Amino acid sequence: MNGPSYSSVELLARLVGFDTTSHKPNVALIHFVEDYLLQHGVASEIVPNAAGTKASLYASIGPQGVPGVALSGHTDVVPVDGQAWTSDPFVLAERDGKLYGRGTADMKGFIACALAAVPKFLARPLTVPIHLAFSYDEEIGCLGVRPMIAEFGTRLTKPRIVFVGEPTSMSVVDSHKGPVRWRIDVRGRAAHSSMAPLGVNAITVAGKLLRELAEIENELKLRPQDPRFDPPYATLQVTKIEGGTATNIVPISCTMQFDVRAIPGVDISAIDRRIRAFAANVCVPEMQKIAPEAGIDIDIVNQVPPYSAGASSEAVALALKLAGQNETHAVSYATEAGLFQVAGSPAVVIGPGDIAQAHTADEWIEKDQLDKCDAFLGRLRDWAEHGSAVR
Repeated sequence: MNGPSYSSVELLARLVGFDTTSHKPNVALIHFVEDYLLQHGVASEIVPNAAGTKASLYASIGPQGVPGVALSGHTDVVPVDGQAWTSDPFVLAERDGKLYGRGTADMKGFIACALAAVPKFLARPLTVPIHLAFSYDEEIGCLGVRPMIAEFGTRLTKPRIVFVGEPTSMSVVDSHKGPVRWRIDVRGRAAHSSMAPLGVNAITVAGKLLRELAEIENELKLRPQDPRFDPPYATLQVTKIEGGTATNIVPISCTMQFDVRAIPGVDISAIDRRIRAFAANVCVPEMQKIAPEAGIDIDIVNQVPPYSAGASSEAVALALKLAGQNETHAVSYATEAGLFQVAGSPAVVIGPGDIAQAHTADEWIEKDQLDKCDAFLGRLRDWAEHGSAVR
């Protein structure tokens, strides 16, 4: 079936036109991709969220039911609110060889290249299939890719290799940090501030927890470091804190959030056990001497595993071969690669655009980056046609 053939720039313009900010639906974009693929005779599997407002898409080109190479990208983008754009963020604009619009770099540019390559993949008798794996809600914790991965090996063919097309300027990334986010809710007892001993000040208790977190933060800096990362150690940051009602009331509640950006090898469970033990053994007994109803709740609200491909990774070897490179890189931002890796699909990160442009006002990608990605996918097409050996 001969469907429409569009350039990467033309498809990027269509994709940017969909406002897929993470707090909004993405189904219009997914339906556009589904229809585009159908015009080429390629069927898609849709994995919706419970409300039906968002969905991931999975499709295969080439031999069916055979593990192949997945091209993975997230369809959601970050908000533009409060940013000073010089053009409409949801209308692609070209100026001096740069393409401006929300998501151009992060990461609709890669999705556009993958879709533009579809007719070319179909024109070859591939022996290794190409899968398309497009997700949602990556920007708020890699949420949408998880239900899709859960169907690998059942409804969806589990990929042999995954190329995650986050912006790396088409360099091969084989390792990144993993963010883990906690929420702590401190429940004290309110009292008139003139009778403070009758209450339990939740903010004061939160201060004790802050001191313990500061100790953990310092200890993480003293652990063995990995010079490939900047900074070369795991970081811990308290990112939000709020509590209290009025200046004449002992605060009954305080909520705080913190995250750890872990390098591979950091024991997240040990950090979790330590803060829970400190709360249970140091803070809560003193609180409950005054107020038996007082307590502290601690929850991990999101976790993305650190990613490290390993020296023998077939995914990395193939990416290096297709990119014509012999050096890999590590980055401090997170991607969906670690989730694919944990699920048993070796992953590597490589995609067009510069991460420095992601999330910014007047986000842009150079047209030359799309050209490089198109060429990379062309070499992938040649490899997928002629054989499955990587080395």
